[in-house]
Amino acid sequence: MADMVRVVVDAMGGDNAPREPVKAAVEAVTERQDIHVFLAGPEDVIKKELALYQGYPKDRITIVHAPEVIETAEPPVKAIRAKRHSSIVEGLGLLRRGEADAFVSSGSTGAVLVGGQTIVGRIKGIQRPPLAPLVPTTRGHALVIDCGANVDARASHLVQFARMGSLYMENVMGVKNPRVAIANIGAEEEKGNALVKETFPLLKACKGINFIGSVEARDIPLGGADVVVCEAFVGNVIIKMYEGVAKALMQEIKKGLMSSLRSKIGALLIKPALKNTLKAFDSSEYGGAPLLGLKGLVVKTHGSAMAKEIRHGIYQCVTFRQQKINDKIASFLAEEAEGDQPEEGGDTRAD
Repeated sequence: MADMVRVVVDAMGGDNAPREPVKAAVEAVTERQDIHVFLAGPEDVIKKELALYQGYPKDRITIVHAPEVIETAEPPVKAIRAKRHSSIVEGLGLLRRGEADAFVSSGSTGAVLVGGQTIVGRIKGIQRPPLAPLVPTTRGHALVIDCGANVDARASHLVQFARMGSLYMENVMGVKNPRVAIANIGAEEEKGNALVKETFPLLKACKGINFIGSVEARDIPLGGADVVVCEAFVGNVIIKMYEGVAKALMQEIKKGLMSSLRSKIGALLIKPALKNTLKAFDSSEYGGAPLLGLKGLVVKTHGSAMAKEIRHGIYQCVTFRQQKINDKIASFLAEEAEGDQPEEGGDTRAD
């Protein structure tokens, strides 16, 4: 049990709950031996769903009875306070008490963000925990940080995002010396709004990251950077545009391939290669968006997530724990704090 990673899955979160979260849990414990899943939600509902499956290791799925459900439209702060026995609050409570290692939800983003900060809590020194999803690129993938947690961020927040994003990409995704860039409207250093102009020189002077300057939105899909730093408004627009363009292209490709007998024959010939190419650009292959900087790992998947995305979100949690990302984040914060201290014997008086 020492190597077992304990992941809480919000069985009632998202448009496809409880079917897809339960399916993801069964697939995860069946495919891997190092995962124990806690399914949070109404016990009778979860038992009914689990009864559809046979042959999975039942001893590695535990039901956490949570009779209340936080709906997407509910005000997050009010919902977290009022619904103490919801799947989100009960699941995050397990994480806070150390009874679980991670929490995965497709439910209300606002409730997950509020609950993550108020129930699990931030690592000491973290100013704002960012949501950091992976997006596919021609070079593999890039981390967009932040994409929804901090709309009104400051320059110091973005610098922390860059450090955490760089650590995540190197240790979880295996990208050596990841290229960090700030999302901007041009490559020149003098371009951008007030926040970008203030943040750019701070990132340029930041030790421990491979800062390459600005990256324009059109260059992100082409692999222009491994870590894209931005405040949440910009990040969310990037993510939503990404998803919309991908969906539109898929529809047009399918329409074109089915438009004539010749194109249908051609579709059969290119199907294997096309399938592999499209798989690389399937965001569900990467799991969800971790809320970095908390004392425990919280992963938010799409509200419309199917079992594959949730399952990959569970696998993310295993890598995150194995690589001790929280310890590494705490370590770099400690180094920064030491760097802010005056040298021994130096003048400590205010000017």
